[in-house]
Amino acid sequence: MLRIIGLALAMVTAAVSFQPAAAQDRPGFLQSLFEGNQNRSSAKHPVRSDKSPIARKVVRYDGPYGPGTIIVNTSERRLYYTLGNGKAMRYGVGVGRDGFTWAGTNRVSRKAEWPGWTPPPQMIRREAAKGRKLPPYMAGGPENPLGARALYIGSTMYRIHGTNQPWTIGQAMSSGCIRMANDDVVHLYNQVNVGDKVVVVH
Repeated sequence: MLRIIGLALAMVTAAVSFQPAAAQDRPGFLQSLFEGNQNRSSAKHPVRSDKSPIARKVVRYDGPYGPGTIIVNTSERRLYYTLGNGKAMRYGVGVGRDGFTWAGTNRVSRKAEWPGWTPPPQMIRREAAKGRKLPPYMAGGPENPLGARALYIGSTMYRIHGTNQPWTIGQAMSSGCIRMANDDVVHLYNQVNVGDKVVVVH
């Protein structure tokens, strides 16, 4: 009996002493600051998730690019990875918002699992002008804006990377990077090799 009472008291004490985390300690807070998600409700959009709201799918592909090519169509907000034999894997992606769109052809120059993130100087200045301070560096992990995997595009500042905010997939909200849900970026990462062609079109 005394043991049961003791356990009950411990549970009550733990419940009373629990306090919600400060906003800056919650996963995704930094990402929400600089990627246009300030008004998203955490109740409506869970912070941690790996799944995309747009299911990946094998589709027909009869374009000019051979197997192993990444094609990003920013107007469709879709990424295609060519498989050969007239097929491609199609993924939903998030793309650059107005003023941050781009197009071109390049190569995957590097791959990284749970990449660290160094905000570019122009982003630090841009967010500082809004009263938001970005860290000079953020270690890789579930709270990192780059998500579970990153594919670096040539020598540019752009990447194809994951996110723990999958409701942004299908939106134009980034600073130019191509964003995928973690589940999808891991799936793509496991197929892609350094040197594979990346084609971004509007």
